[in-house]
Amino acid sequence: MKIASGGVQHETNTFSDVPTAIEDFVRDSGCGADFKFGETLFDLYRNTGTIHGGYIQAAEEDSEIELVPLLCTRAQPSGKVTKETFDTLLNLFLDRLKTELPVDAVALDLHGAMVGEEFDDAEGEFISAVRELIGPDIPLVVTLDLHANITQKMSDECDVIIGFDTYPHVDMRERGYEAVQLLARMVRGEVKPVQAFCQLPLIALPPKHCTLRDPMQSVMQKVFAMENEPSVLTATVAMGFPFADIADTGVSVLVTTDNQPELAKTKADELAALLWSVRDELEPELTTVDDVIEFARKNEDGLVIYADGSDNPGGGAPCDGTVVLRRLIEVDFQGAVVGVLFDPETVQQAHEAGVGAVIQAKIGGKTDDRHGSTIETEAYVRTLGDGHFVHQGPMCQGLVGDLGRMAVLVVGGVEVVVSEYRKQLLDSEMIRIVGISPERKKLLVVKSAVHFRADIGPLGSHIFDADTPGIHRPDFSNFEFKVLRRPIYPLDSDVTFP
Repeated sequence: MKIASGGVQHETNTFSDVPTAIEDFVRDSGCGADFKFGETLFDLYRNTGTIHGGYIQAAEEDSEIELVPLLCTRAQPSGKVTKETFDTLLNLFLDRLKTELPVDAVALDLHGAMVGEEFDDAEGEFISAVRELIGPDIPLVVTLDLHANITQKMSDECDVIIGFDTYPHVDMRERGYEAVQLLARMVRGEVKPVQAFCQLPLIALPPKHCTLRDPMQSVMQKVFAMENEPSVLTATVAMGFPFADIADTGVSVLVTTDNQPELAKTKADELAALLWSVRDELEPELTTVDDVIEFARKNEDGLVIYADGSDNPGGGAPCDGTVVLRRLIEVDFQGAVVGVLFDPETVQQAHEAGVGAVIQAKIGGKTDDRHGSTIETEAYVRTLGDGHFVHQGPMCQGLVGDLGRMAVLVVGGVEVVVSEYRKQLLDSEMIRIVGISPERKKLLVVKSAVHFRADIGPLGSHIFDADTPGIHRPDFSNFEFKVLRRPIYPLDSDVTFP
């Protein structure tokens, strides 16, 4: 049984001014400029907490399966993917797939919120092109992120969509494993999946997408119970990526049954109704910088974590915002860490000066004017590093990571961790490698919205979502939507469902 696999992951923030080019995928994929495949992908992803890690595990446990990984690449969230980049990656996968035909099945590891310069529904185009190549009868299963903006086209062009069940995304390996197992059952004729898709007139902001707390924790319990019902093969709740101004942005659900279309529709309608009933509970509660400073100064319970989600690179923000850092310096806060800031210029300056040097730094605020201005200050270079690490937490566990060169700067009572590459702080190992022990600090400001909660969250006594400016700010009044379908809740009051 020959199963071809491939993946292109990008979460596109259309409010970002920074386009996504092929160089971004080269840098972040770990496969080199020629996007190596085959054994390279086995070596990169075997025994890791990733979708392809799950694909590989399922294939190696079933002696009948020959997995043929043809492409797996990703780029940090940012602006629209250039037409040239999208065409290059799609054609690369299709060309490689052609050389392997015939195949018995295809597994696609996509994100679900990629927007291209040419196509708003980039994944829909990708899936459609693969379907055209393999024909209507070859099983095609797609795994998508919980933040996918799923379209009717995506649903129509594949047999099954399997979305992540968790945010933080700690179940990627399990979902990849599930996908390949289901494909094998389809090839053997054991099941005949039929899929029902329902798109709600609802968009919601990331902080309350978190499945570690209600309402999403309770919603996912309903999903798990539904998946244990007879004839239900899989169920997906996609909360959507709201920082994409396209028609299909928002919340949707999918339920797949074994050849029972009416049951699939009934169950999808049940999930959609449940989500609609908790829509008001999805509004986040934000805390100002001054309020968290006052709380942290008085707190004696341990580490306070301040999630600066507005500048979250995991959602396309520049990750060099300075609003919180500036205020901490102004009030002479003692015992804070801010990180990881994307600032290759300051990293270069620190490495040239060396550990123990005092530099005249210009920190952050270099990408745009929406996340705070550059801070010009004297800074002590405490630590330098090469940025190489291995994910230790439950998200992407075992996957090799690279932040580029790093530096820890001390400004007053604040330690600032800066890096050469723009990446979300979602694993404590990313700052431990430069000598930061977060559990020993008073306040940790993370450039992340929710993913930090998987590994770093348990270290904190209190967690607050930041009320700061930015293109990933969890506040819809901060954005002007021009393409999004309307009416839609909560932007409009006259919304009814179903």
